[in-house]
Amino acid sequence: MDVANLFFMSRRRFTIMNMCFTVACLASFTALPAQNDRQADTVKSRQLPDVEVVVQSRTSVARQAAPLQILDHAAISRLGIQELSEAVRRFSGVTVKDYGGIGGLKTVSIRSLGAHHTAVVYDGVSISDAQSGQVDISRFTLDNVEMISLSMGLPDGMLQTARLHASAGALHITTRKPRFVAGRPRLLSAKIKTGSFGLVHPVLSYARKLHKNLSASVYADYMRADGKYPHTLTNATLITREMRINSDIETLRLEGNLYGDFGRGGNLETKLYTFHSERGLPGSVNFYNRTATERLWNDNTFAQARYKNRCGERFTLQAVAKYAYAWSRYRDVNDKYAAGYQEDRNTQHEYYGSAGVLYAPSDGLSASLAADYAHTRLRNNFLNAPQPRRHTSLTAFSVQYKNDRFTVSGNALGTYISDRVASGDRPADRRRLSPAVAISWQPVGRSALRVRASYKDIFRIPTFADLYYLRMGNTGLKPEKARQFNAGLTWSGSVGSAVRYLSLSADGYYNRVKDKIVALPTLYIWRMMNMGEVEIKGADVNLSAEIPLSGAIHTVISGSYTYQHAIDITNPGAKNYRHQIPYTPRHTGNGSVTIGTPWINVSWLLTVVGERYALPQNTKANRVDAYAEQSVSLNRTFQLRNASVRLQGEVLNLADTQYDVIQYYPMPGRSWRLSVALDI
Repeated sequence: MDVANLFFMSRRRFTIMNMCFTVACLASFTALPAQNDRQADTVKSRQLPDVEVVVQSRTSVARQAAPLQILDHAAISRLGIQELSEAVRRFSGVTVKDYGGIGGLKTVSIRSLGAHHTAVVYDGVSISDAQSGQVDISRFTLDNVEMISLSMGLPDGMLQTARLHASAGALHITTRKPRFVAGRPRLLSAKIKTGSFGLVHPVLSYARKLHKNLSASVYADYMRADGKYPHTLTNATLITREMRINSDIETLRLEGNLYGDFGRGGNLETKLYTFHSERGLPGSVNFYNRTATERLWNDNTFAQARYKNRCGERFTLQAVAKYAYAWSRYRDVNDKYAAGYQEDRNTQHEYYGSAGVLYAPSDGLSASLAADYAHTRLRNNFLNAPQPRRHTSLTAFSVQYKNDRFTVSGNALGTYISDRVASGDRPADRRRLSPAVAISWQPVGRSALRVRASYKDIFRIPTFADLYYLRMGNTGLKPEKARQFNAGLTWSGSVGSAVRYLSLSADGYYNRVKDKIVALPTLYIWRMMNMGEVEIKGADVNLSAEIPLSGAIHTVISGSYTYQHAIDITNPGAKNYRHQIPYTPRHTGNGSVTIGTPWINVSWLLTVVGERYALPQNTKANRVDAYAEQSVSLNRTFQLRNASVRLQGEVLNLADTQYDVIQYYPMPGRSWRLSVALDI
């Protein structure tokens, strides 16, 4: 019997042991030691109020063995960014698919691997969608976000859930935790945003310290917009000015958090999140079809808890539990349907748990083990639907050695997945062992220059839609396999008194995807097939600098550039052989300049995207034109006694550029936004 079989046979036994160990640790909370009695003093004394010093640690991007990019709350505020998708576009190597308008769906693809290979992590716990495999990031807001980060290859940090190792890269969203000042156990924030296309977006958050060990926060925001914006429609020599229709949106987002800091008893974070939306789907535009009747309703709710405890000097435990519910309703009114309309309803339930332990036997050496289990169900209103259920078991073992000049990390991920269906065929159970390794080295002592390299072998399981969707599904699909190679240089430091801070990174990468899942036509219908093989060569370059100008005036400059040569190498005889894969530009870049003064802060943002193609064949008819978009933001913060007021104004798409991210889905032209925020 080989090592892999032994590994999978022992996974259940180890998971049970891990869970028992975690429960035992949860039951052994110890009380904080009582405060020492103060001794009497014959000298007259006066007791000063307690002063709490809060220092937030930040991961050093330059020291990471695998590429990591970060935008914290200070940078987001400085740039004046107000939407999550706008912030994600500032990262190199990222493609955000935007289906147009304020309410358009938005998904994230890293280094041309596709949105299915990108994990979205919310406060340390992954968001999943077993039906489509893609997460719509428009569900989340920046108003309560402390930091967003993008990791490629191995995740940042040793004590992670096993699910986080199961993706090619991860977008991490970390929300803001309340920080109380002595004598002020309450925090209140309110914000109102308005802008073009009927935008109204009020936000309210409140936090309270319940006990010396407990605090809670609630967050709510409501957003609506009619989404009607003008756009230019071109057909050969005929150019008309049209109005985008059926692109309205209405959303409600609620979130509650409970934080517990029990000292030696560990830390506990719990979250309840719910999101509701109704939106119109404007569809593609052309001269022959100007109607749009499709509507989409979504309900997403999840409850999650994460517990972490350092047991002694060498061991740290983590336990995660989550329940997620997702409901969607799609409706299209059209005479082509026998009933005059088509309505699809889908409901997902997921139960997820993870237990992990980190062991540090000596300084610089650490190892972690994490075991995850998830049970997912999909129900829909299709006739004779298979109503699939999926059992997923993941086990990740990681080792890291780290000193001042050298870091090496290794990981092995074991995956076991089993599907069950109410009717029809189901795929065979899947087992796989996936390795990863990353190295960072400082070649010259006391130099800020570092060299890094990483490799990761990963795969994605076909989604429920790939396997079971009406007549397109194919239960014989194999997992989509990807190999990632990365090598790069990083440097950070200061350059005399002229440049206070400078950070540079350059990475070259090579990705190879086999058994790519694509939709191909058969005799009468389209079917999902393992027919794709993609080769991806690319490079990412990042730069940021802070330059003092005069007195309290300073400027921050940042920029990134991405080159991607992502070609289809499936069939040498095909017409699209060695053509660039759809919606992957060869060249993309962005830049920003922020000038901070005592009176007002001004930011200028630029995004440039090269031409790309909507279909596999790189023909003129399939070409989507390149574009450059600019935005300007002005903001000022005032202090009024115990309150802080921030005013911000923005002009988006300053040059009124007409462009598509997805072909025939025009994006808005010039628009504006105003916001007022109050913190008490």
